Amino acid sequence: MSDVLEGRCLCGAVKIRVEGAHDPRPGACHCRMCQRWSGGLFLCFEADAEAVTVEGPVARYQSSAFAERAFCSTCGSHLWMRDTDGEDTAYDLTPGLFDEAQDWPLRSEIYADRAMAAVRLEGDHTRTTRDEYEAQNPFIDGDV
Repeated sequence: MSDVLEGRCLCGAVKIRVEGAHDPRPGACHCRMCQRWSGGLFLCFEADAEAVTVEGPVARYQSSAFAERAFCSTCGSHLWMRDTDGEDTAYDLTPGLFDEAQDWPLRSEIYADRAMAAVRLEGDHTRTTRDEYEAQNPFIDGDV
């Protein structure tokens, strides 16, 4: 999809514009790192790097050998997770920043067997277990 999306963090200091290719179907991750970062599960949708424009005080944290997580340095709102070590530099943006995301259906879940009881998701979408996901992505050094 290539509609224009405009989002912002909780305080409005960071503004994100997506003008180009993106997938308006969030995916969910239940790995232990995402649980620690989000308090339960991480939701994100993918947007091509060249489609994304960011303005404002962004802080980045290199959360693994291959990815960074970003947040507003003023209010702490989570903004994205993004690979930093390869050719895939797409943004995995948090859908809550964008008003349009209210109606987006869930696309998939990874680490579905690791979901906390309070945030298990229902519905008809692709679910991948920890073992399945890590077998498909050998660069990941286990769910820490």
